[in-house]
Amino acid sequence: MPTNLDKWDVENEQFWNNEGKKIASRNLWISIPSLLCGFAVWLYWSIITVQMLNLGFPFSQPELFTLSAIAGLSGATLRIPSSFLIRIAGGRNTIFLTTAMLMIPAVGTGIALQSMATPIWVYYLLALLSGIGGGNFASSMSNISFFFPKKVQGTSLGLNAGLGNFGVTTMQILIPLVMTMGIFGGEPMTLVTSSGTLIGKIPAGTATYIHNAGYVWLLLLIPLAFAGWFGMNNITTDAVSPNIGSPPLCFTKILGLLAIAFVTASLGLYLLLPAPIGLGLLSKWIVLPLVIAATVYGMKYLTSGALRANLDRQYRIFNNKHTWAMTIIYTMTFGSFIGYSAAFALSIKVIFGYSHLLVDGVMTHNTINANGPSALTFAWMGPFIGALIRPVGGKIADKLGGAIVTQWVSIVMIVSALGCAWFMKAAYGSATPEDYFVPFLILFIILFAATGVGNGSTFRSIAMIFDKEQAGPVLGWTSAVAAYGAFIIPQVFGEQIKATTPEYALYGFAIFYFLCLALNWWFYTRKNAYIQNP
Repeated sequence: MPTNLDKWDVENEQFWNNEGKKIASRNLWISIPSLLCGFAVWLYWSIITVQMLNLGFPFSQPELFTLSAIAGLSGATLRIPSSFLIRIAGGRNTIFLTTAMLMIPAVGTGIALQSMATPIWVYYLLALLSGIGGGNFASSMSNISFFFPKKVQGTSLGLNAGLGNFGVTTMQILIPLVMTMGIFGGEPMTLVTSSGTLIGKIPAGTATYIHNAGYVWLLLLIPLAFAGWFGMNNITTDAVSPNIGSPPLCFTKILGLLAIAFVTASLGLYLLLPAPIGLGLLSKWIVLPLVIAATVYGMKYLTSGALRANLDRQYRIFNNKHTWAMTIIYTMTFGSFIGYSAAFALSIKVIFGYSHLLVDGVMTHNTINANGPSALTFAWMGPFIGALIRPVGGKIADKLGGAIVTQWVSIVMIVSALGCAWFMKAAYGSATPEDYFVPFLILFIILFAATGVGNGSTFRSIAMIFDKEQAGPVLGWTSAVAAYGAFIIPQVFGEQIKATTPEYALYGFAIFYFLCLALNWWFYTRKNAYIQNP
């Protein structure tokens, strides 16, 4: 089988059954674990930061929330160029290189975590680099959308995204386990407060190999890089990846466009973060649009020749009102999933791991709660359900239509967010916050499940609304904007916890979900909608 496929017509039933299905399936099953590792490296700060607290690293809670936020902003920004890489460089070339690049932050994290003297700016840099894993989602989804016919787009994209998103759950289960063993050498550190794994609590005083959280991903990334290079294909038809050139040329184009996004993300963070790391000049609500605009226009005006012409052709998606409608709706589903995944573990630790006591008439939040749940024991559950149910959401949407499913998802998310807010408020004002943990956890799992179903339904809608050439870039673009949820949600939780009003975060998200409900109704489910239930 040639590496480059110059004939690809999966809407032709005979071609699909005789040739296309086998090739598409092979590419999908290499894509999924590669994407899984991308999510794991991107979001492993949500678990590492909890263990850094447990080990007594000399950083504040807001600084640790900022690590997840930096990775979130970086990954989301890298998704912008990644949205357009498949047409420019081909699927096989793109997935191979971006998967191999994940080894850089993985090794760096392993080295940095071996010493408590490592300064916070080193972790900020590593969090920025781990955004490579976040960017990979856009190119992966765009690539897989070209391999499958429209009749199974909801299912195939749901499998790629859903099982790929298991990187969050895999990371949340695997990292706590490997930190209990000296499998990669190095000196252990001693827990100051209790930690946990999937099977229960680990008492204070236990030796912990936190650096394994970085090194363990090499066991998967090395063979996956080989699998991507030798097992995947570039579709070199006019509608997908024409005239991509040699692999070295493709790698140069990929690295050049990703470099633009790294620069814009870094500048945005410099304007956003407080001294001594940054200037702290602008609000995140100003910085994010500036970063997005700088990345889009930087790609347009810092390139030339065939590369610029290629981007200009793909940029036509921005003239379509449905691109903007689906971007907002997809942000509700995937943005919530990825943002809550980044913030969930540390939120459990901060809200339920401490007793909230009145001392001299002032509410305090720094007394360790001996009866508090272990964040590392429970944090995997929500992302696990959200990822597991995503292919199911795609299948349901293939049968019922994407917009109808999205409408019901919006309602569930509004109700669940408001319920979580109520229990969060009650817990944060209680000396025994563990009394409110079970209903809080159940509602948050429902919220995660709704985001998973909604992801599947929005994939279906995008595949039906846009033609073959535009569907891939639109999937990538919407996922890029939605991925800023991985920056916004940890930041908002961190700010509201600092202000002692964590429930306000979920009130704000519930309002946004209501706006998405109205937008989905107006565009796709009302009687005279622009496109009826795509």
